[in-house]
Amino acid sequence: MNNLHTLLIIFISGGITLLLRFLPFIAFGKHQPKFIIYLGKVLPPATMAMLVIYCLRNTDINNFYALPEIIACLAVIILHVWKHNTLLSIITGTAIYMYLIQNAGGIF
Repeated sequence: MNNLHTLLIIFISGGITLLLRFLPFIAFGKHQPKFIIYLGKVLPPATMAMLVIYCLRNTDINNFYALPEIIACLAVIILHVWKHNTLLSIITGTAIYMYLIQNAGGIF
């Protein structure tokens, strides 16, 4: 009974998520209002900026121990400007950061 309950919750949550994602397309069809188009262009970069600010909010850039964060952020910025691929930039930045904090020989 517990597994059935868990699966039911997962399917209901997934269905509601899909409905909310498709609702603007269903409601407006091909004639979307300008504010919906504007939000579609502005919200993804704003969300990414908020995530960056949230992740780096406690980083003291004057401290030597912030070097992995600084190096990883610079790598993400350079790679994104070069390739224009968000997923590649995020994965590479994460890999660089994890490598630096785990394999730097106790420096950080």
